[in-house]
Amino acid sequence: MRVDALPLPDVESVFRALTELPFPPELERGMILDGYRILREIHTSPTSQLYLAADMISGKQVAIKTPSVNFEDDPGYLERFRHEEWVGRRIDDPHVLKVIEPVRRRFLYHILEYVEGQTLRQWMSDHPRPPLTEAREILAQIAQGIRAFHRLDMLHRDLKPENILIDRDGVVRIIDFGSTKIAGIAEIASLVEQTDLLGTKNYTAPEILRGEPATTSSDLFAFGVIAYELLTGRLPYGERLGREINAKAMARLCYASARSERPDLPVWVDGALEKAVRLDPKRRYTVETE
Repeated sequence: MRVDALPLPDVESVFRALTELPFPPELERGMILDGYRILREIHTSPTSQLYLAADMISGKQVAIKTPSVNFEDDPGYLERFRHEEWVGRRIDDPHVLKVIEPVRRRFLYHILEYVEGQTLRQWMSDHPRPPLTEAREILAQIAQGIRAFHRLDMLHRDLKPENILIDRDGVVRIIDFGSTKIAGIAEIASLVEQTDLLGTKNYTAPEILRGEPATTSSDLFAFGVIAYELLTGRLPYGERLGREINAKAMARLCYASARSERPDLPVWVDGALEKAVRLDPKRRYTVETE
């Protein structure tokens, strides 16, 4: 039997599916949410809240991410929030934050692996210009996490130091899957209007800024910028690589040699960084997923 087409659901049924789970109430220390005891708030932002909680049966600590009530009637936000959980539950890699499948859930939230540590941004602040061997260990783990996305035909699209965690044992994990693009799913027609989420300024590949589709090479560009910044404390093109860039402005951008900031770096390291962050994606490294 061959399926030629599927009926497109109406707007009302799409929104009903997205809102089938209600938003959780405002959580405070000591409250119980579906068998999880809230211990404290970890972080809050305009789009979500993150809490440390304990499973009352196993005692295991987890992180619970709840949606912001500011977006309770926003179908695009709700779809991205559910999409983030879908991505996290399908990638099984030690260098990608795990999203835990809920056993019992009456409200809309994610259960995340709790990592006690700091972001790469915080680590870089504490360890400016680290030795090459130490930086290489961190970068190798980030690369493995990125490869886990690419092997499943996923693009992270928002790689930056704030979206990388380092635990107390030095294990690195990539987090935040809200901008992740999944091959196949992205091409399926949807009644929910979505914007093509860009990454963060200075880490977004130029081709995306020009409105072209993201590719594995786009994730590689962001990885190269992270590597450059980790080693030098600077950005390869300074602060000039913004969200909008035309051909004339791009022609004026020049790669700043990492050796100008770190003369101790080998020439081949500088060359590798330069190739990873080239403005033309065809001149970057070829990404291997196997």
